[in-house]
Amino acid sequence: MSSSDPDYPFTSRFVDLSVGRMHYVDEGAGDVILFIHGTPTWSFEYRHLIKALRGTHRCIAPDHLGFGLSERPANFSYTPEAHATALEEFVTRMGLDRFTLVVHDFGGPIGLPLCLRHPDHVVRLVLFNTWMWPFDDDAAMQKRARIAGGALGRWMYKHLNFSLKILMPSVYADRKRLTPEIHRRYLDVFRDKDARVRVLHALARALLGSRDFYASLWAQRDRLTGRPAVIIWGMKDTAFEPRLLTKWRTALPAARVVELSDAGHWPHEEAPEQVIDIMKQVL
Repeated sequence: MSSSDPDYPFTSRFVDLSVGRMHYVDEGAGDVILFIHGTPTWSFEYRHLIKALRGTHRCIAPDHLGFGLSERPANFSYTPEAHATALEEFVTRMGLDRFTLVVHDFGGPIGLPLCLRHPDHVVRLVLFNTWMWPFDDDAAMQKRARIAGGALGRWMYKHLNFSLKILMPSVYADRKRLTPEIHRRYLDVFRDKDARVRVLHALARALLGSRDFYASLWAQRDRLTGRPAVIIWGMKDTAFEPRLLTKWRTALPAARVVELSDAGHWPHEEAPEQVIDIMKQVL
């Protein structure tokens, strides 16, 4: 990618980690904002925020290994634990020791360990429709996770491109906001059927399979407090329903919570102007 791309007008950069080559964008100057994406997307999901904020901040957005323009190494496990370790190495290699951390979806359990392990590095938290706990007491999420992570889910991921073609549009508040042009930018990354299993279905399996990892993060949730936090939640998200937001309210009682009534799972994709306004207020 290059700065001539109208939808993603950023310079592509790469760093060689011990586990593979990671792509990232690094735009602007000033206080650092580190954007961590979830699945099945890549740093493209943050393009609106980066374009709006790079005039006043240094905006850094990596692609997890296997996603976006990053390498897809054969010997990488693609679990959230592995992604979290790779991200921590990225942050170290980049020399980032003071930043606002923005996470969405699986970006929570992948990115929030940075705050748990290096609390002095994270000066502010911004959370979009995410989590970092096991689903022990959530029967609905457990049921969905068993289907998505099982044999049927694997087949659907591989042959139907389930997470991108079916799940992604379904968790928008208004599917028309996911235009064919924008949807294609996400679909293009996973035309390889085997990669859909190796990279995307690995995280579907991890919804339950990484239960102990999530439990370890949740046990340390007190380390997230003591810094400004903003939770921006798309209330029409049928995947991460408002009860997940309720759990965040208990973990971060001092956080500013903004409920976007007309947004789904990707508030920064569906209501970018509102999200940008909020970000500018808190940064």
